[in-house]
Amino acid sequence: MDNKEIDLRREEVTRYITPLREGGSLPALVEAADGFRYVLKFRGGGHGSKALISELVGGETARRGGLRVPELVFLDLDEDFGRTEGDEEIQDLLQASRGLNLGLHFLNGAYAWDVAVNRPDPLEASKIVWLDAFLTNVDRTSRNTNMLLWNRELWLIDHGSSLYFHHNWTGWEKAAVSPFAYIKDHALLPHAALLEEADALMRGRITPEFIDSVVAAIPEEWLSQSSATVAPGEQREVYAAFLKSRLENSKIFVDHAFNARKQLVG
Repeated sequence: MDNKEIDLRREEVTRYITPLREGGSLPALVEAADGFRYVLKFRGGGHGSKALISELVGGETARRGGLRVPELVFLDLDEDFGRTEGDEEIQDLLQASRGLNLGLHFLNGAYAWDVAVNRPDPLEASKIVWLDAFLTNVDRTSRNTNMLLWNRELWLIDHGSSLYFHHNWTGWEKAAVSPFAYIKDHALLPHAALLEEADALMRGRITPEFIDSVVAAIPEEWLSQSSATVAPGEQREVYAAFLKSRLENSKIFVDHAFNARKQLVG
């Protein structure tokens, strides 16, 4: 298995196009120096750089698991960027986000995945349920699927609500072996009929070596902003230990998801 380093491209934001107000942290559609458009997630948003860390770890872990995720790109905001913006809320957000942010390649023409209409492949649904239980992602429900239909394929977006243990660094060891009760609300749980098969496939791809590489890819400045009390090096150690423990104990959350699904579909 290839475990090369994760190396995201880095581009400069050149144009702010429009806010995307459906997101709680007010992401925006922007254009970068490479001429492409991105959905920009701001480090100055509600959960600060923690949301960007979750987005990076979650998105690259999904990609490693063979799921479709728009390309993630580091995006720089110049300190003068946004000074002419007329909306004070947006101007404050831009000024608070100077420096390194994160963008997802914009999927032009994509539609929100509708669980009442769209039917996923059972194995793909099972892998996504596994992923979100592994990452403790609380935000892929029927009300807000954070999935898109693009070119007739299912794409995952917005992993910023993953790894919620890092909002309170104490007790992460217990969180790492939790069954993840919120999986009962997952948008794809009724379709996840192959959880054991998904567990075997995902554990084969998401290795301890991969976990080390994705944790190493977290920018130092995000970690420095993320906590005033936990040093960046210690944060990296905790992220890696949390994910490796979760991987080693995947049977706990897989069994819980299986039982939760059984209650839904019989």
